[in-house]
Amino acid sequence: MDNLITYIPIAAMMVILPGADTMLLVRNTLSYGTKAGRFTVLGMAAGLSFWTLIAILGLAVVIAKSVVLFTAIKYLGAAYLIYLGIKSFFSKNGFSLKDIQSQAKEPVHYSNKHNKDSFVQALFSNILNPKTVLVYITIMPQFISLDGNVNQQLIVLASILTILAVLWFLLLVSITDYARKWMNNPKFQQVFQKSAGLILVGFGIKTGF
Repeated sequence: MDNLITYIPIAAMMVILPGADTMLLVRNTLSYGTKAGRFTVLGMAAGLSFWTLIAILGLAVVIAKSVVLFTAIKYLGAAYLIYLGIKSFFSKNGFSLKDIQSQAKEPVHYSNKHNKDSFVQALFSNILNPKTVLVYITIMPQFISLDGNVNQQLIVLASILTILAVLWFLLLVSITDYARKWMNNPKFQQVFQKSAGLILVGFGIKTGF
């Protein structure tokens, strides 16, 4: 792949640009801690791995060319983001420092539930994201040489995208966790939860259209 050097900065740009994944990650990290943030990253990576497998099997192109399948994925993804947004908007959960400290003394199953929820949310957010399909069928093929093994090249390109995403979002988890220590303000907590909800709903509506 002669264009690999060109692909890496493009992939990095796609990862860094803020989107629904970014908002979901920040919300989960602020609300439930760094472990939940890392489980969110794990869910995102699992979602990207799912689409890599789909692309290798040749189904990504089929889905993109099928109006019914692509539309179904689009609207399911939009509905899921709107659901998460509404849930966040009406959530009464805070993330004050006192709450975080008290959570550390609670049973393990409490945090495990939030970690699992964070993973599942990120997983389905990526699986039901039509933009992910478009990345695999419009951007990646431009960097694949038909003279070589297409599947191997696809795996390399997808792996680079996944690794860049994991590294960036793990960094974002650390930054968010650091910033959380300065956000022990009830008014800020309420505004953030509702703002995060509205933004997720906005991304859902944008995805639907």
